[in-house]
Amino acid sequence: MIQDLHAIVALVESGWRNKEVLVVGDAMLDRYTWGDVERISPEAPVPVVRVMHQSDQPGGAGNVAMNIAALGGKASLVGFCGEDAEAYALEHLLRDGAVDSHLTGVKGHPTTTKLRIVGGKQQMLRLDRETIDGYPDAAFSALKARIDNALQSADAVVLSDYGKGVLTEDVCQFTISKARERRIPVLVDPKQSRFTRYRDATTICPNLGELSIATGISAKDLESVLTAGQKMVKGLGLEFLTATLSEKGIALLREKSRFIAPAVARQVFDVSGAGDTVIATLALALAGGLHMEAAVQLANVTAGIAVSKVGTVPVSADELLISLMPELGLQAAEKVVTIDGKELKLSELREGMKLKGTVVASTPTTVMSRSRTVSGKTPKTVDTPTLLGVLLIEETDAP
Repeated sequence: MIQDLHAIVALVESGWRNKEVLVVGDAMLDRYTWGDVERISPEAPVPVVRVMHQSDQPGGAGNVAMNIAALGGKASLVGFCGEDAEAYALEHLLRDGAVDSHLTGVKGHPTTTKLRIVGGKQQMLRLDRETIDGYPDAAFSALKARIDNALQSADAVVLSDYGKGVLTEDVCQFTISKARERRIPVLVDPKQSRFTRYRDATTICPNLGELSIATGISAKDLESVLTAGQKMVKGLGLEFLTATLSEKGIALLREKSRFIAPAVARQVFDVSGAGDTVIATLALALAGGLHMEAAVQLANVTAGIAVSKVGTVPVSADELLISLMPELGLQAAEKVVTIDGKELKLSELREGMKLKGTVVASTPTTVMSRSRTVSGKTPKTVDTPTLLGVLLIEETDAP
């Protein structure tokens, strides 16, 4: 059961109390070509993809920022891009996603772009366009100036490292030290095999494979990997380490304690971008003052939503609140509500609602924001003010 659930719902519905998260790292453009595969090419033993449509999404650090904004927080992004059409497309997408973008254009370097060819629901090929020879000193000077300026309004910082050259040790330590001077928490999504460049951050958030490489211990020996991770907390000057364990959930590791939040069961379609969703959720939760135990449980929920989607697609606040409804309902079952002047337990109210298509929910702003048609039905709200703000949704035939 998620801790502080009612406080979490209130926090999400408030827009995370208007908190702002600064994301620094490898911004990129995720480009998808979608099509159908019906035959093999006569030219070579490869499938022929008949292109149906194409789509673009911010990826890497851009996807972290997009998740923060979609979840209802304020997001700013600092990183590098090229001076090309891909940079224009990326900046446009970030603006549309309500992300305050401060990308530094670097002449002669392309915007990092990943083109994925998808046949049906199966990714068949990926083409990468990126810088492999590093960025000039002048670009890093401009980058650090933008980081310093953006920190003035930040409530949390995410270092999103995809190994594309932005987060050098110098940039990491500059950002961490400047943030810590202002008592701003710093969360790191690592890419390096050694975590020393991230020392003194608030937390590092590796997946199990990354933690296994960093500790030098096989991922099959989970207990030893987690124990070594706990030792890292003190050695790297962290407050805690947060490790995603795939289907096992998320582990919150402190030097002398351990908490594992079980994963939320979902059908998995695509794991790309799930780590971005996790760290975006943790950053907002920390900025909003949640305890880390509650934060990792919440991140499990958003990760479950992310992997149920195809492609790099941010998780929205509405999706999160809807996913929290069943558990919120369980916790609220014994609460007393008032309907037409009568006091009823919510569990009794639900039991009495046997009419077809009737739903009892505990987060009215979530339901009212939904306008989609479900199974040919159109949601109609019925105003029933109660102690918990319970809303009855009666499905009626669509016009």
